[in-house]
Amino acid sequence: MALLEQWREIAYNENTSREKLQQLWGAYFMEEKDIYAKLLKNPDEVVKGTVKELADKYEVSLMTMTGFLDGINDSLVEANPIEEMEEDTVVNLGFDKALLYKNMVAAEADWLYNLEEWNDIFDEDTKKALYKEQKSSTTIVKEAKIYPNDPCPCGSGKKYKKCCGKK
Repeated sequence: MALLEQWREIAYNENTSREKLQQLWGAYFMEEKDIYAKLLKNPDEVVKGTVKELADKYEVSLMTMTGFLDGINDSLVEANPIEEMEEDTVVNLGFDKALLYKNMVAAEADWLYNLEEWNDIFDEDTKKALYKEQKSSTTIVKEAKIYPNDPCPCGSGKKYKKCCGKK
């Protein structure tokens, strides 16, 4: 069984009690935060190694590293083969900084996008712009409804019902 399949079996198991899952995810989020803090200290370095080597480097379990790789994969410049990943699969952590920040916002992971290491990467205005860009990308905006007696949007000066609204 591939590592990712094992990770998902543990992390998303419907038969595991809610309390155990909360403990698992609580511990995972703390370790994830530490890994990101270390990665963001040198954001231009592309960290490479086998899954096992990276787990050892960041002092986490193989399953935690698998979950981390699953989470960061959409933010990488070059995606890893996470579906068939094994202990000895070589992976990279070369991430797109803006994309990673926006994906953290999308995941509502405030403990990650509020890490102080981001302050050395983006100024406050850039972080606000990335945050706003991500939030607005998922907002549905309804167009204003045009009623028959409204002025026609084509600019003719006629009422909509007498111009473009004619059937």
